[in-house]
Amino acid sequence: MYRVGLIGHTGKGNYGHGLDSVWKEIPGCQLVAVADANHAGLVATKKRLGIEKGFDDYHRMLEETKLDIVAIAPRWPAEHHDMVLAAANRRVHIYMEKPMCRSLKEADQMVAACEKNQVKLAIAFQTRYSPKLRVCREMIEDGDLGTILELRGRGKEDRRGGGEDLWVLGSHIMNLMTYLGGGLPNWCFSTVQQGGHHATREDVAPGNEGIGPLVGDNLAAMYGMSNGVTGYFASRRNTAGGRFGLQVLGSKGMLEVVTGHLPAVHFLADPRWSPGRSGARWVPVTSAGVGKPEPLKDGGLHAGNLLACGDLLDAIENDREPECNIYEARETVEMIAAVFESHRLRRPVAMPLKSRENPLTLL
Repeated sequence: MYRVGLIGHTGKGNYGHGLDSVWKEIPGCQLVAVADANHAGLVATKKRLGIEKGFDDYHRMLEETKLDIVAIAPRWPAEHHDMVLAAANRRVHIYMEKPMCRSLKEADQMVAACEKNQVKLAIAFQTRYSPKLRVCREMIEDGDLGTILELRGRGKEDRRGGGEDLWVLGSHIMNLMTYLGGGLPNWCFSTVQQGGHHATREDVAPGNEGIGPLVGDNLAAMYGMSNGVTGYFASRRNTAGGRFGLQVLGSKGMLEVVTGHLPAVHFLADPRWSPGRSGARWVPVTSAGVGKPEPLKDGGLHAGNLLACGDLLDAIENDREPECNIYEARETVEMIAAVFESHRLRRPVAMPLKSRENPLTLL
C-alpha cells in the first residue's frame, strides 16, 4: 500500500486538473494527508476527499507523515520548485501539475534533487498517456507519413494568447513535438511582440498565475530539431479559432493531434497537405488504428491522470523513468525559455541554452 500525500494551494493554483481526486481510484494507494496554506481550502479538501490529517505547511506534512508519493497539484508554478525539493530530499516520489517551474535554473535544481535521492517524478501531460499517441508513433515509425518535414503547433490564442499561452498551453505542444518525431531541439529562432511592436524590457510585467516575468501578445518561434525536422509554434491573443494542437507533416501526408485522454486525431494521406487540391479526405485515428471505430470511452482529464499515476507506480516498482518524466518536463521549460532568449538576443540560440536564468530578467 502506497501512502500518498497531497499538496494544494486554494486560490493559488488549487488542486490542478484532478491531481487530488485521482488517488481515490488507484489500487494500492491511500491518501493519508493533505497540505494547503489556505485554511478554508484545507478544511474543505479534507472533507471532500475523506482525509484525516491536514497541514497548513507542506514541510510539516512531509516531515511528520511517512509518505511514498506526493501529488504536487497547484496549477500555478510559483511554488513547484520549493515543493519538489522538499519532497525529493525526503525521498518521496512525485506526480506534478504543469508547467514544471519558472526558469531553467529552477528546473536544473529540481532534476539534481530527484537524481541525488533516486526520486521518480511524473509530469501531468495527460495526452502523453493516451492510447492514441501510441498509434501515432507507430504510423510515423512505419513510414505512413513518409519523411517528417515539419511540426506546426499553436496555442489556444484566447485572452491568454502570446506569452501566457506559450507557458500554460504551449508546454503541451512542446512535449508533443519532441515525442512525435521531432527529437530534441538544437536551436530556436523567435520574435515576440507587444501591442504591435518588438517587445522590450518596459513591456515585461508579472505574469498571471505565478508564471513570473511575462511579455508578449503575439509570438512566433521556429525550432531546429535533432533529426532535421523544423518545428514551429505561434500564438496571438484573442484570435481563438480551435487551432490548439499539433500538426505533423510528412512527405506522404500529415497527422493532426489535439490534447486529452482520447484526443481528436486525424490523418490526411496527401503529400500536398491540401484536401481541396488533391481530393483526399481526413480519416480519424483511434486507439484501434486508422479509420477504425474507437473501442474506448473518453474519460477526460481524470482518465489521463489514472493512466499517468498507474505508470508512475510501475516506474517506481521497476526502477525506470516514468513515461513523461522530469527530463521531458525540463525540456518543455527550455523550449519556452528559448523563445524569450532568442527574442532577447535577436538571433537564433543554440540549445541546450547556455544561460539558465529567466531571459526576461535579462532583457
